[in-house]
Order: sequence, then structure tokens, then C-alpha cells
Amino acid sequence: MFEELSEKLDGVLGRFKQRGLLTEPMIKDGLREIRRVLLEADVHYKLTRDFLTKVEERALGEKVLKSVAPGQQIVKIVHDELVTLLGEKREGLKTAPVGPTVILLAGLQGSGKTTTAAKLARRLSREGKKPLLAALDIYRPAAIDQLETLGSQIGVPVFADREERDVAKLAKRGLERANADRHRVVLLDTAGRLQIDAELMDELRRVKAQVEPTEILLVVDAMIGQEAVRIAEGFHEALGLTGVVLTKMDGDARGGAALSVRGATGVPIKFIGIGERPDGLDVFDPRRMADRILQRGDVVGLVERAQQAFDEDEAQRLERKVAREGKFDLEDFLVAMRQLQKLGPLEGLLKMIPGVNSKLLKQAKIDPKRMKHIEAIVLSMTPKERQRPEILNGSRRARIARGSGRPVQEVNRLLKQFKDMQKLMKQMKGMGMGGGRGGRMPMMPRFPGLG
Repeated sequence: MFEELSEKLDGVLGRFKQRGLLTEPMIKDGLREIRRVLLEADVHYKLTRDFLTKVEERALGEKVLKSVAPGQQIVKIVHDELVTLLGEKREGLKTAPVGPTVILLAGLQGSGKTTTAAKLARRLSREGKKPLLAALDIYRPAAIDQLETLGSQIGVPVFADREERDVAKLAKRGLERANADRHRVVLLDTAGRLQIDAELMDELRRVKAQVEPTEILLVVDAMIGQEAVRIAEGFHEALGLTGVVLTKMDGDARGGAALSVRGATGVPIKFIGIGERPDGLDVFDPRRMADRILQRGDVVGLVERAQQAFDEDEAQRLERKVAREGKFDLEDFLVAMRQLQKLGPLEGLLKMIPGVNSKLLKQAKIDPKRMKHIEAIVLSMTPKERQRPEILNGSRRARIARGSGRPVQEVNRLLKQFKDMQKLMKQMKGMGMGGGRGGRMPMMPRFPGLG
């Protein structure tokens, strides 16, 4: 996410930081470059103009021009104004004072409403809020089937009636079911259209009038750029939106939608969707997002994602094993690697670490398939071989290479790195390190192809 925007902004702001003295013409030239970068990123032109006006007013202040580090001051101003543009503060979901909280999800066809409904339901379920999914899309073929499948995968019940053709009545009955079964939240997955039309809006207004939702969330595909502003404005005018969910953020290299929607409508972005995984929904935090755009990393986001993804019991088991026995075999390695994979693509994780920018990632030559290759190698071993890797002679390694479809050199490289890691584990045990309560996951080896 934001790869193109981040890289280009880093280039412009980097030139500011390299100068020991900044003059007014230098600042204006740099701001013109930032304007070009933002417009190329599909940021709405009016918002770009307003954003740069504010930056220029602050940047040309006497304190900045005479500062010891004026370049750093400019970067801070850009960061602060980005935070303001994105919404300043993190906006959580509102809850109804009485009865179930009703969340209405609206949006165009293909925006990811059904997937988002399931992701949000999973998140609420893990928070102990006992959600209910309600299928209101009676037009799209297999829409109800899709929601029921997703509900089954995440363990959340789905209310559906394939015979009822009145969507407002469906919404009311869904709320009644939520009340009867004591659900704290009901999520309404509504139908979409290829474009905004009067029929769609009328239907959504009738649903709104029938169930009086606490939250009306617009689901928008982040990859549509400036078009997101027009869509958001249309839905907001018709329904009075309370929040926005931007989907497919992992595929949006420019970031124009994220920077434009909040500024154009005043409606807060509450969540961003990343990938198809059931847990691929992050709370939107303006400050942390500004940090990521300016390549400052997002350590808090990384920790939050780890807390959601890791199996705590399994992690503690591995920690105790390393701490007490100093042992870590390939079975344990496989478990630890699968835990890491739950966090999402490795490249995305590295971008959340401060100091790791797009240029460093390109130099690292990260192969997104590498983790799968390593898993294939380990799974091609017998249980005995995973527990006792020292028995892996030449013929066994050749068999593993054939079974995994990887070169034998890659098998050898993995085993050498694993052996080095085992030595480190023994040293950690000898120094009284390696785990226990409050400890960390055992260290992962350096994966082939990552350096």
C-alpha cells in the first residue's frame, strides 16, 4: 500500500532534509513537486490544493526558515497535515444504548461488502460481541451462499430468507432474530449496483428507516482512485454515512482514495481491508497511516496484528521448550513459520518496521513465494527427519528436493541456516534467555533469498 506515493514523497522530502539552509524559492519548488506527486497518486485536486496551501503557510514561517534543521521541520509539517487530512484521530465503532447495535454496510457491486461484513463479524466475535450476519443482497446470484460460507468459516451465524423479496422486511426480521438470540451486533450485508442509481438509494433509505442503524458504513474499493470521492459523496448525501471502509488497500500503490475520501466528505475512515484472509481488516489510525506513507513504519500496527494472529498457547509452548531444553527442531520451525504466515505477506510486515523503505525492500529481492518453498521442503521430510535433522544425508536430501520441487542446493542452504539457529538457541539457554512469560517467539532463521 502507498508504494508509489511513499517512494516519490520520500524522494522530494529527502532533498529538503539534505539542505542545511532553505530559502522561500526552494520551499515553493519542493511543494510544486509534492503537488505533482499527490496528483499522480490520484489525490483529489481540490484536496491537494488545500493541503499544500496549509503546508506552505506553515513552512514559510520565520521559525522554519531560521531553524537549525529546516528540512526536518518541513517533513514534520507535511506529516502533521497528512494526519489532519486523514482524520486526526482514530474513530471506533459506535454502539447502541439499547438492544443490538445495527451496522449497515453499503457500497457498489464488487467493492467487497460481503467479505468486509465477514471480516468485521470475525473481529467483533473475537471481542466477545456475539455478532449476527444478515443477508440482504437478494439480487446477486449466490450472494447469500457466499455469506453463509464465510459465516461458517468464522463461526458466526447468518440470517437469510431466500423467499422474501422486500429488503426492508428482511432487515427488520434480521434485527428481530438478533434480539431473540441475544446478539449484541447485527451486520446488514446489502446489495450493490454497478453505479449509484435512484432504485438502490431508495432501497437503502427504506432499510435505514426500518431498523435505524447505529453505523452506516460505506465500503469502497481503494483502487478506484478519485472516483471514490464521487461515490462517497453520493452515498453520504443519500444516507448520512457514519464511516468508510477502504478495501483492497494492499493492492493500492497510489493511495489517492485514502487521502481523498475523508477530506472530501468529512466522514471518518474506520477500517481498511487487506487481502482475503478473514482477519485482514485493520482499524484505521490517521497518525499511523501518515507514518507509513512517510516510511516511518507502524510498529503499533505490527504488534496488534501479531496479537490477533498468534496462537498464544503454541507460542508459549515453543518458548518453554527453548528456555528449558534448548531444543528447537524442524517440527517446531514449521509451527513458528505458520504463525508468522498468519500475519500476512512478509514484504508487508517489513514495511511496518521503521527505517525499512521501498528501496531497501527492492535490494533485498524478496520472493513472495519463498515461505511456501520452505514449507514444501520441510513437509517433504518424514516426522523423524524433522525431529532429527542431523540424519539428513545426501540421498535423503535429494529425495526431499524431488518431493518439494526445489533444488537440492536450496534444501542444503535451509538446513545450514537451521543448524546455525540451533546453535544460537543453545547459547540462549546457557545465558538463561529464550522465553518464559512475557518472552517472544523463538527467532526465525534467515530465509533463503532474503539476504
